[in-house]
Amino acid sequence: MSDFEQRAAKAHRAQRRFFRSRFDVRIQVAVFRDGLTTTCWGRTSELSMDGIGATLSGELRVGEVVSLEFPIPLPPHALKVRAIVRYSDGLRCGLQFLVVTEEQRRLLHEVCVVLANAS
Repeated sequence: MSDFEQRAAKAHRAQRRFFRSRFDVRIQVAVFRDGLTTTCWGRTSELSMDGIGATLSGELRVGEVVSLEFPIPLPPHALKVRAIVRYSDGLRCGLQFLVVTEEQRRLLHEVCVVLANAS
């Protein structure tokens, strides 16, 4: 990565609302497209209070609303949420959580604290 690209990436991270932590688990993503529900699998790369990054087995389109399911290291040991695709670069994508209940928000916060303390 060039010096310019490193500075641009650092500036972009500074603009984010929430800290991102490394997070490597299997994720399932379902998208309703063309009258069919398509499911793909992948691995997450990072997690924050408002979204998740992942590399998937299928491509998503920016703006699509998807259902996510992924394990977390705290009970109930899985989180199911809806998200919108904010960026897509081949099989890598960024997903922003949409409707998150208070309980899910609490769980996300606790998981993010655990991940931040582990690094």
